[in-house]
Amino acid sequence: MAEATMQQATKRNKQVVLKEYVKGMPTEDNFELRKSTILPFINPDGTKAVLLKNLYLAVDADLRRQLSGEDYPQIQLKPCAIKRGSVISGYGVAKVFKSTNPDYNEGDYVWGITGWEEYTMIKDDPQFLRKIKHYPDVNKSYYTGLFGIGGFAAYVGISNVAAPKQGEVVYISAAAGGVGQLAGQFAKLNNCYVVGSAGTDEKVHLLKNKFGFDDAFNYKKETDLGAALTRYCPNGIDLYFDNVGGPLLDEVLLHMNPNSKIVVSGMISQYNHLEKPDGIHNLFHLVTKRIVMEGFHIDNDNLNYYDEFVDKVSEMLYCKNITYLEDPKDGLENAAAALIGIFYGENIGKQVIVVADED
Repeated sequence: MAEATMQQATKRNKQVVLKEYVKGMPTEDNFELRKSTILPFINPDGTKAVLLKNLYLAVDADLRRQLSGEDYPQIQLKPCAIKRGSVISGYGVAKVFKSTNPDYNEGDYVWGITGWEEYTMIKDDPQFLRKIKHYPDVNKSYYTGLFGIGGFAAYVGISNVAAPKQGEVVYISAAAGGVGQLAGQFAKLNNCYVVGSAGTDEKVHLLKNKFGFDDAFNYKKETDLGAALTRYCPNGIDLYFDNVGGPLLDEVLLHMNPNSKIVVSGMISQYNHLEKPDGIHNLFHLVTKRIVMEGFHIDNDNLNYYDEFVDKVSEMLYCKNITYLEDPKDGLENAAAALIGIFYGENIGKQVIVVADED
């Protein structure tokens, strides 16, 4: 009788699993959709645990670095590499389904690191889990991007690391993505002249007509990136917000102004050949032009700014000083394809997987 009751209580738990380590560009063969089950209970043994019902999952290019196993010890991975056969993990939005952790109540909405699955059990104290503040007219899915790591990276990168001055020329690569679209808008709020690049004409149109960039270009249509940068930034570049790295970074170095700055937020062009990254040949311009180049990532050192960031950005959104674009895909069965697609520029805005309804 008890066994039958347990079977009735068991819930389906579809999971996206790393089937094979990724070498080069990821493919569907690297992933597997596993049909599993989970008991929606937490043993009352004193363990501080939460059982999450996942609602939205962030599809982040940076996740690619965790999918190659232990072959690249020179790359410091935070979080750690995902093991073959394990559920993919990343940032997402969830509802607390069950809890024995006094910091979280059933029904709370949270965001942080969770699994690419319908339900995730997090035992002990969650490594990185935050309650979601309620703001009118703010979709909870926005915590995968705008109010999540991507939006926070754009805010920290522009406001704290770059600190651009009024009138400076700011160039942003991968400008239509989850980070780039926001970094450009934050720079515009500092009264900068903002130029972005993206990989389709549709994205270029969005940059200029939705996100308020002063100008933008389709880099895939440019046979000479140097000529394009000269055309769109004729007076040089004062701040480069780099999301791409590789040959583009190498070319941008030639167009930086004296006493300018490069802020490195990501390097999507390098994630698929970690074993032999592209070399940068024009670094001597850092010396001759006195360029400051600084990388950053979100960690405990800058999470102190998070509450301030959410309050400020929610007000910007409410006052329509910024806008935000998501590209949602329904279902875990489409998660692997969505991750692969961002390396081909298929997403328009922040790529999000919709796992379940909020109710």
